[in-house]
Amino acid sequence: MKNIFNIMKFAAVSALIAATATSCLEKYPGSSIPEGDAMKTFADAEQHIVGIYASLKGSGLYSGNLTLLPDIQADLVTATLTNSNPFNGIWNWEIRPTNEYTEAVYGSLYSVIGNCNFYLEKVGDVIASETSEERLELLDTYTAEAYTIRALCYSELIKCYCEAYDPDRADSQLGVVLRTKYSEPEPVVRASLKASYEQVLSDLSKAEELFDDGDEDPESNALDEPDNYYISPAAVYAIRARVALYMENWDDAIKYSTYVINNEAFELSGTTTASNGYPEFDNLWFYDTGSELIWRIGFTATSYGGALGTVFLHYNTDLTYAYPDYVPAEWVLNLYSSRDVRYLAYFRDATGTGIPCGYDYEIPVPYVVKYYGNRNFTNSYNLYHVCMPKPLRLAEQYLIRAEAYCRNNRTDLAAADLTTLSQSRGGGSVSINTSSSSTDFNPAYLQTISDERVKELYMEGFRLNDLKRWGAGFTRTPNSYSQKEGNDLEISADNPQFVWPIPQNDMDAPGSDIEGNESNNL
Repeated sequence: MKNIFNIMKFAAVSALIAATATSCLEKYPGSSIPEGDAMKTFADAEQHIVGIYASLKGSGLYSGNLTLLPDIQADLVTATLTNSNPFNGIWNWEIRPTNEYTEAVYGSLYSVIGNCNFYLEKVGDVIASETSEERLELLDTYTAEAYTIRALCYSELIKCYCEAYDPDRADSQLGVVLRTKYSEPEPVVRASLKASYEQVLSDLSKAEELFDDGDEDPESNALDEPDNYYISPAAVYAIRARVALYMENWDDAIKYSTYVINNEAFELSGTTTASNGYPEFDNLWFYDTGSELIWRIGFTATSYGGALGTVFLHYNTDLTYAYPDYVPAEWVLNLYSSRDVRYLAYFRDATGTGIPCGYDYEIPVPYVVKYYGNRNFTNSYNLYHVCMPKPLRLAEQYLIRAEAYCRNNRTDLAAADLTTLSQSRGGGSVSINTSSSSTDFNPAYLQTISDERVKELYMEGFRLNDLKRWGAGFTRTPNSYSQKEGNDLEISADNPQFVWPIPQNDMDAPGSDIEGNESNNL
């Protein structure tokens, strides 16, 4: 029955047009759902949940800006000599409050939150009028999904628009504007960072209660399955583990990541050849499928969001040459061993892809091909660079637990987790440096954590926040195939643009009392 309803929901999602919301806070939630629409029946409720999932497809979120910008802004790529200047302000660390890309992230996240608020406000009436036990159980599941998605969106806003969490002063750190109502007006003012995270945790706790199937084992639920298009209890725990890490709650990070790691529904995608002839890990990126996918955002060839791989290839310009705007930073390439399956899944040279470079100069490093495109789309529709976003993967949970173990002075357990992950990718064992002087990071084990996170999570949107919460800067170095502008930056750990500015139209909106970030004043 669960699979039948999942299929029904996905078919409905595929039939909707996923609008990329780029207007900002003062226009939500009314712009997402007409005020006159009511949610009175089970079918209405199901359709609104479908709409929430559809709103996650837009290029302002996981299939575009939210995934790409944090890694492009950091130190993971090099801008080529004749690139087309995409994300120019982001790349150059000249992010203004009017930047269209960061504004799109902000507006899109609040749009999804508005959709969730509408559903959560109206679903009580649907439940009160429903008599079918089966539908009541499904409404509990849908409501849990809405709470989880709202929590995830708030956590992403915090990641992008707030300082790194400091437990000693979180009460006075600026958080985000909290909107939990649909029809009732609320103050347009930023809550504290502590209160903002408390809202995230509250939503996740409500989701966990609604998902409860009566089994006392938190590591197992009938709704958990790999390749899920929908939020399940495992997704709740995965987000809780990530949030706990960001809040420096090491014990909870270990607790919740362990729930996911021990869940028998998931396992790391390894180097074993699958039935289609590709290694299991390659299928994560070639076909957007794999045993470690906790939650992916479902695309079809006629219903999809942004094209993540465009700036790395532009192969769809003429279907003959690549015109990369960004290529991988050489220090990143040097992290991988020759046996690591991630290297060939993420990077290929012109020979490996069969796509020559269209520029009149040599680029001696490989292209980023992680988002070349789902092969079902490329082979059948010539639809390139479109992949299903994968916001939650099992691999991240190993990295979360390893870092939390280090913070709890259990580097032996951390090394074991990192080794498990590395060996699943064809790499070797991982040792952790515990000295205090041979690294830019302090404590030293963060260099190992940093390297392993880059190798696994490359171009998945984590790097800028990692550097911010570790208090680490970086330096870019220009070379013969790069433009000088932006490639010669030296970014200190206290640079205010680690925190994106609040969009200017939200600052200026009638009734707004939003306090900007330091980056708003540059």
